[in-house]
Amino acid sequence: MSGTREEDRIGSSEWRDCFWNPRTHELLGRTASSWGLILLFYLVFYLFLAGMFVLTMYIMLLTLDDYKPTWQDRLTTPGMMIRPKGDQLEISFTVSETESWDGFTNNLNSFLAPYNGSYQVQTNDKCSPDQYFIQEDSGEVRNNPKRSCQFNRTMLEECSGILDRFYGYSRGQPCILIKLNRREDGDKIGPLAYYPPNGTFNLMYYPYYGKKAQVNYTQPLVAVKFLNASLNTDISVECKINSNTLAEGSERDKFAGRVSFKLRINDK
Repeated sequence: MSGTREEDRIGSSEWRDCFWNPRTHELLGRTASSWGLILLFYLVFYLFLAGMFVLTMYIMLLTLDDYKPTWQDRLTTPGMMIRPKGDQLEISFTVSETESWDGFTNNLNSFLAPYNGSYQVQTNDKCSPDQYFIQEDSGEVRNNPKRSCQFNRTMLEECSGILDRFYGYSRGQPCILIKLNRREDGDKIGPLAYYPPNGTFNLMYYPYYGKKAQVNYTQPLVAVKFLNASLNTDISVECKINSNTLAEGSERDKFAGRVSFKLRINDK
C-alpha cells in the first residue's frame, strides 16, 4: 500500500515538473530565455507579414484610377428601369380609387425632384443639343470634376407633373418614365405620346464619365403616356433601346437594353 502511495506521489511530482520545474526554472519544458526568443521570433514574423500585406495593398492602390476602373465586366448595352416602381414591375390601379394610384404619383414626385428647374440651373450646364458633350483629359491633367447637361422636368411636358400633378393617372392615361428606350400587346396599348418628342435621348448627355467625375450628372429620361390603353386587362409592355451603336441584348443578359412590365388600368 505504501509503495502505491509513493508511486502516486512521484507521478504527481513528475506531472507538476512538466508544467513548472522549480529546479531548472523551466515552464512547459522551456526556460524564460527560450520562451522570450520564441515570442520575439513570432512577433517579428507576424509584423513582417503585416508589413508585406500593407505594402502590397499600397502598391495595388497606386495602380487604381479614382475615375476609371482598370478592369470592368460591365455590359456594353446599358440596363433600363421604369418609374414609378410597382410590385415586381407591375403597375395596376383603378381610376376611380385615388388610393390605388396615389403611391405611384408620390413615387414620381420624389423621383423628379432633382429634375426641378431651379436645381438644374444651379448644378448643370445648358448644352448644345444633338452633339456629344466631350470633356477629355489633357494627358496627365485631369479635367475633373466634369460638367453635366441640364435635364429639366419641363421637357417631359404632360408627364412632368407640372401641367398635371397626377401624371394622367386620374384620367386613366398614366405616364411611365423610362431610364434609357421604346413593345408588345400593340392592339391593347393604343396610341402613345413620348416626351421629349420621338422618345429620344439627346447626345448632349453623353458620354457619361462616372459618378465621381460627374458628381451632378442628371440622367436623361423619356416619358411615355398611354393615351387610350385597354381597360380591365393586363397589358405586357416592353421598352427597348434602339441604337446603331449598341449591341442588341447579349448572351450574358438577354434583358440588357430593355425592360418589361405589366400595366393594368381598371375603370371601376
